[in-house]
Amino acid sequence: MTQRALIVVDVQESFRARPIWRIIDNPDIADDVNRLVDHARGAGDLVVWVLHSEPGTGNAFDPAVGHVRLLDGLREPRADEPRLVKTTHNAFTTTELQRLLTERGVGDLAVCGIRTEQCVETTARVGSDLGYRVTFVVDATATNAIGHPDAPTDRTPEELLADPRTLPAEAVRERTVYALAGRFATIATVDEVVGARHAAAAG
Repeated sequence: MTQRALIVVDVQESFRARPIWRIIDNPDIADDVNRLVDHARGAGDLVVWVLHSEPGTGNAFDPAVGHVRLLDGLREPRADEPRLVKTTHNAFTTTELQRLLTERGVGDLAVCGIRTEQCVETTARVGSDLGYRVTFVVDATATNAIGHPDAPTDRTPEELLADPRTLPAEAVRERTVYALAGRFATIATVDEVVGARHAAAAG
């Protein structure tokens, strides 16, 4: 039987430490991820925790600053659940994730985390290219509005939202789903993932 893994990508305090968190589209993401974690553990699936790190930058992702840790409210990782730290957008390139999955016979991945269109989407794409069957759990991701490429990068969240060229968070999520579905991943909700497992167990 092919083994499954839940990959929790960058659900970390670094994001909450930034002003942009005020306009995050899913501030309760910890609750959604916890449901997936509880269900994965109950099914005997592997849970892998991934954090993003930018050493020496002095920003919220610099481990020296203290925010490169799991978001408060998340389940505590178990001793046998891998905890990886990456320095690239995807969770494979700068970690031992692929080796860990290969050693455990994992062929199916469920991916969740922050941000929807950035590290979570990129992890889903690379995972698909590596041959994994990927489920992108869209409502267990979070993101925020994105400014126009020509806009200043030092604006407040309120200034960002006031710009008519800004791409709203809901549009970011929608475009991510359009890009992934049928190409790199199956799109699912937390309810669908949990319900599918319950249905399989009952059958």
